Amino acid sequence: MSPLFQPGRTVWKVEHAPRAAVLVDGAAFFAAVRQAFLQARRTIFIVGWDIDSRTELVGEQPPEDGLPTDFAGFLTELLKRRPELRIHLLLWDYSLVYAHEREPLPQLFLNWQMPPQVTFCLDSTVPFGSSQHQKLVVVDDALAFSGGLDLTIRRWDTSGHDPDNARRVDPGGEPYRPFHDVQMMVDGPAARALALLARARWCHANGGEPEVHPEGDPWPSTCEPHFTDVEVAIARTQPRYHLEQEVREVEALFVESIARAERTIYIENQFMTSGVVASALARRLRERPELEVLMVAPRSHDSFIERRTMRNGRIRFWRTVKAAGGDRVRLLYPSIETPDGKDGSSTYTMIHSKIMVIDDWFLRVGSANLNNRSMGADTECDLAIEAASDRERAAIVRLRDRLLGEHCGVSAEEVAGALAQRGSLVRVADSLCGNGHCLSPIDDGQPDRALFARLAERVADPARPLRLGRLAGRLLPRLLFHGSRTIGRRLARREDRRAARENKEVEAPRPPASGGESEEGLLGRAGLVVACALASIVLLTLAWQFTGLKDFAHPDHIRELMEGAQGEPWALGVVVALFLLGGAVAFPVTILILATAAVFGPWWGMLYATAGVAASAGLMFAIGARFGQEVPRRLLGKRWDRLRDRLQRRGLVAVVALRVVPVAPFSLINLAAGAGSIRLVDFALGTLIGMGPGLVAIALMGDRIAKVLANPTAGQIGVLALCVVGWIGLSFGAQAIVSRLGERTS
Repeated sequence: MSPLFQPGRTVWKVEHAPRAAVLVDGAAFFAAVRQAFLQARRTIFIVGWDIDSRTELVGEQPPEDGLPTDFAGFLTELLKRRPELRIHLLLWDYSLVYAHEREPLPQLFLNWQMPPQVTFCLDSTVPFGSSQHQKLVVVDDALAFSGGLDLTIRRWDTSGHDPDNARRVDPGGEPYRPFHDVQMMVDGPAARALALLARARWCHANGGEPEVHPEGDPWPSTCEPHFTDVEVAIARTQPRYHLEQEVREVEALFVESIARAERTIYIENQFMTSGVVASALARRLRERPELEVLMVAPRSHDSFIERRTMRNGRIRFWRTVKAAGGDRVRLLYPSIETPDGKDGSSTYTMIHSKIMVIDDWFLRVGSANLNNRSMGADTECDLAIEAASDRERAAIVRLRDRLLGEHCGVSAEEVAGALAQRGSLVRVADSLCGNGHCLSPIDDGQPDRALFARLAERVADPARPLRLGRLAGRLLPRLLFHGSRTIGRRLARREDRRAARENKEVEAPRPPASGGESEEGLLGRAGLVVACALASIVLLTLAWQFTGLKDFAHPDHIRELMEGAQGEPWALGVVVALFLLGGAVAFPVTILILATAAVFGPWWGMLYATAGVAASAGLMFAIGARFGQEVPRRLLGKRWDRLRDRLQRRGLVAVVALRVVPVAPFSLINLAAGAGSIRLVDFALGTLIGMGPGLVAIALMGDRIAKVLANPTAGQIGVLALCVVGWIGLSFGAQAIVSRLGERTS
């Protein structure tokens, strides 16, 4: 076995693959997956960061199998032909931060509307702030795909990356820019190992024990392997979670492979922020004066969150590598000039791939970005090949030349010729240009030194899973109280006065009231109440999971219950009862609002939904206020008192922020607000400001909201931005009014 591949440290397993192929870009991957599914006989496992029922499962040419092209329709018709087939879909139970990028209500379209042979699971078995980022497709445990591509929208493209490709549109008909990604396909023992990994991920999220039963040969007949009889290493990242131990093989393999580079390192990656990888590159560049590093990445980060969390990290990454390598390193993006008649405008290819090629002996394809979270916070899976023969070295070099040529608009043969002539990988990247395609330098400018950018980076790109207590204790106060120096001095004076009062109380403690309970007795009783509450929640959760209660989660059933009360004098009571029950089991409040508006119409529906939201929020707030005080105080001591005081002073803004950007379920936010001793007036007003506009919009627009979120236009984004600005202004104005009233009455 290679000294680079050390099971338990740099890799999980090294397994034999009779065939291995690298599928470049979405058209090749989707076509191969479609062919493999058509040959499936027993099981299909799909494990992803995202899965979308509307994905067009097609290659460069329209399919000729007579089945629908969309993912959901294709699977439905495939199961009619092959009813014995079982399909398992596992999707990360994603953060609401990514809701605008996802299909609305995936459980509805990937579970409730699919045939019974399809089982769907939302994977929430990762720590807070982490994600399930592996992208695996396994067919009959005999063929497996792994890499950077999910079966989702806005991923399809050909290797030509034509800027005017009419087929590169999303389900709403909106075009998107050229997109580049890579997947590896393997069979044999290597596929069985990936099948075990996919089944284990499924079992973590859904229960059971993973068992692998390979069957048949679903390898697509149109795919020629790039490697035969090759050893494939599998490296993972797994954050510590419950019984799962931390695994950092992805990071270790990056460091160890870079340390063996001699002449060239070629990298394609969406994010580059890892200080560990940057240091490894810099160290090797200093050790080997002849070493060149060519890095291909997106020109910029599209989303607001990515710009605030990944740009600063990439600037640091690049400065570290540039300082060590000087003119021997490049950070480039694939630019594309549009055809004549387009006013000389240009676009660029979105780089989503995670590729590393070292010299002529090492190839790596996977899901792991070169950011911090891929090293220790998310789940990842990378495949690597270390060449053991001249044939394998030639295959690795040709794949690298093909990738570089794709971005420069030339063939792999032209890249090889230019390399032979110039003898420098970075010089070739600087000079090659064809068909309007070339590689251009990335300029990220200066780092964003704003407080929000620094705090957001810590949350969005952690090297290890976030710890809620530390996150709340360090970041929340800074977010809540960041402002002018005048406000800071005012808050400092208040803290001094409060500390003086606390010192006096410590010097002269009050004895317990006659006949009252001691502190230990109160804490013991509170602990008993909390234990009983937790036991009740567990029992309710088990009943919800293993009885018919969960059947009521179907929107049609909820609508039927409400329709039974339509026109009756007790209709409001039914709606409020459903909201209260939904709050008790953390059922999505949005579905309840939509169902209410659909049954009772926009105006009555809005009033009934408002009453239901208020009742559910009030009940959970009261429970948190009554039973959620002593436990955090006992765990955190005075830190909890200080944090609670800060929440009280900025309670309204905090509640509005949590309503506008709900980072946790509706019921959990209500419980936490009560436990945090937020004033009732702040909680009520913050809920009204935070949820009011959204509740009105949902009630009035109904299911059109989903279409707006899925396919926003520039005008809709502008209106949304104005609403958010007004929203924030209203929240701070209300906070100021409430604070002044509080000062006058104190």
